[in-house]
Amino acid sequence: MTSEPATYPGYRFPAAIISYAVWLYHVFGLSLREVELILAERGIGVTHESIRQWCRKFGADFARKLRQRRPKPGDTWHFDEVFLKIGGELHYLWRAMDQHGVVLDILVHDRRNATAAKRFFKRLLVGLKYIPRRLVTDGLRSYGVAHREVLPEVKHRTSRYLNNRAENSHRPTRRRERQMQRFKSSEQTQRFLSCHSMIYGHFRPRRHLMTADQYRRACAQAFQVWREETRVQTAA
Repeated sequence: MTSEPATYPGYRFPAAIISYAVWLYHVFGLSLREVELILAERGIGVTHESIRQWCRKFGADFARKLRQRRPKPGDTWHFDEVFLKIGGELHYLWRAMDQHGVVLDILVHDRRNATAAKRFFKRLLVGLKYIPRRLVTDGLRSYGVAHREVLPEVKHRTSRYLNNRAENSHRPTRRRERQMQRFKSSEQTQRFLSCHSMIYGHFRPRRHLMTADQYRRACAQAFQVWREETRVQTAA
């Protein structure tokens, strides 16, 4: 006797198919129509608009669950910001990551000033409930203001060379920006990138620092966590 596949309430497709579509969209540089085509090749008839709704609804939930299971971040946080054109207007993507390359959080804001930096610092502290030992930023003065007002007890190092890790972390975002033909609104950008950075990063261990055996174990663990949070516990 075989058990019925797990499902999400109100959805006719099994949880395994929905989670697979969300995984494809966020982990690889695929469009919604390309995900639709991959599923069609496997005999699954679903429109790209349905996949869009899956990614919007379940992507945020999956990312939240992965974030809750994330280990304690490192004690050195790297910050960087990059401009984004959203709806024809200039915005900035603020990003923080630890010394292990794990993205801690992102913030889409229309300003690149001390107010935005302080808001980002406070958002990080509320979300992580953890104070680092050291901050590493580029020469933007707004970071200095936010450091003095929000985290004055933490060491602050300013260096354009020590911050390459944070600067390089913007590459996946740039690829998705090109693939999506630019973002449409700040709310949509914040929502998508918050999910994308968490899900994408979950399946991207630092391969260059691992042996082949360590990498295989890390991937197996990542898939095990994904299955637990998307197909078993969520659908129960």
